[in-house]
Amino acid sequence: MALSVRSWVANEGGKHLVLVLWLGANTLLFMRTFLMYYCGQQYHYLHQMLGLGLCISRASASVLNLNCSLVLLPMCRSLLTYLRGTHTVRSRKARRLLDKSKTFHVACGVAICVFSVVHVSAHLVNVVNFSVRYSEEFPSLNVARYRGEVRFPGITGILLVLILFLMFTASSYCIRVSNYEIFWYTHNLFIVFYIILIVHVVGGALKYQTNFEAHPPGCLRANQTNPDKTEEESGQAVGDGWSCREEARFQPNSPETWLWVSGPLCLYCAERLYRYIRSYSPVTIVAVVRHPCDVIELRMLKKDFKAHPGQYIVLNCPSVSSFENHPFTLTAVSWFKRFTELLLPDPGAESEILPMVQQRRYPKLYVDGPFGSSSQEVFNYEVSLCVAGGIGVTPFACVLHALLDGWRHFRLRRLYFVWVCRELQSFYWFAELLCALHHKLWKENRPDYLNLQLFVSQTDGLQNISEERYRPLSSRLMIGRPRWKLLFEEIGRTNKHKRVGVFCCGPKGISRTLHGLCNSDRYSGTTFEFNKESFS
Repeated sequence: MALSVRSWVANEGGKHLVLVLWLGANTLLFMRTFLMYYCGQQYHYLHQMLGLGLCISRASASVLNLNCSLVLLPMCRSLLTYLRGTHTVRSRKARRLLDKSKTFHVACGVAICVFSVVHVSAHLVNVVNFSVRYSEEFPSLNVARYRGEVRFPGITGILLVLILFLMFTASSYCIRVSNYEIFWYTHNLFIVFYIILIVHVVGGALKYQTNFEAHPPGCLRANQTNPDKTEEESGQAVGDGWSCREEARFQPNSPETWLWVSGPLCLYCAERLYRYIRSYSPVTIVAVVRHPCDVIELRMLKKDFKAHPGQYIVLNCPSVSSFENHPFTLTAVSWFKRFTELLLPDPGAESEILPMVQQRRYPKLYVDGPFGSSSQEVFNYEVSLCVAGGIGVTPFACVLHALLDGWRHFRLRRLYFVWVCRELQSFYWFAELLCALHHKLWKENRPDYLNLQLFVSQTDGLQNISEERYRPLSSRLMIGRPRWKLLFEEIGRTNKHKRVGVFCCGPKGISRTLHGLCNSDRYSGTTFEFNKESFS
């Protein structure tokens, strides 16, 4: 059981620590603001009028300010890539936390939606209280013009709720999968959202007292008696200094939202500007290759472009859409289909590789990146397990290319590579690369460096890989699905008391299984650290 706790800490400890700190910050901020409006003398008269609706609306607004500032930071891809690639983040655990940036972004987004509901509900209560508890004594506190009038929220609040509703609903998994364009366009409404958010509090409906020392709450003005006290008690109170020295004065709260969001917003905008400038120069398409199972390979050149194994790029093709940007490994969305038709107009063409002087006019492309991902950590373990499902093999292809160029200068000393595909033809995508690496390791007397396992799940009309040059793959091809528990037990026995990096890019089912096994306690002292590939 001790090892199970150790494995859990290795895989989940950092993520849960950040989650606890984030929840703690939200809770403390909510309670601090709530108590400030509940107990603060400057809000005494306003609290008498609005009750708990005032405290809850202001406390939820402070939490919204915090999360509206934090939600932008995980989307600063270039900044995260810089932190991953420099000595600023030395710890491997800290670098692995960067892979959870998308999860943190989603958590902040959910918090914004939840506390927006709380904020709106509290303000609806405030609207009713402004009408029912109309103050004759302090007219400047009123929002309603007379008792019984109900004045609805301002236009900025309605617009914020509408934009947030569109962004939240379009972020659901079903919409992102069925129509990614809707998600993309609605999410870019964040620019309008932040502009309206900054001006939202300018109206100043809620006001605080500025002279509560000269006019303490409950003091008696001239010719005024407290109905809750007897005449003798009232006279004594006036004699004890409870008489008002001046009339109560009120003024709207100073806007604070811009203080919270201006820094992260400027940072994000600067990063987007940097990425736009960096990606402005179009790339040169050298070759287009159509692989089996509707996979396209592009070979491109770009000036001053430097990338490391495991990184990814974001591609924009104005001929398809001027605003949409996609990770380069997309295979099944409408954007990709239109893009393929532009590259290979002839559906029967398998490839097109032309000399530079004979290049035809390909569509203009813009490449944004490269960006860091969890696959970069493969080389930072002595032993790594890479699991790919179908097209999920592409992040690991760069890893295999790097090992083919030279594996001795890496810390990595053993790589387990498992690739699961539905169709046999999919293995031809990188068959030559796998065979070349296999032959290289055999020549250098390190055949145990790469443990290759290929699994094909569909057996209809199945034939073996018959070509002679791919014979090393035939002996490693198995039918069915991997037996993950047996694989982990074998790796645990072979690599006792070591940390094994587990990297996955594939279906959620495989990812959940591997994640659970990494937290298990049955592997002879071996610790498995789970890393999930995510193109945020």
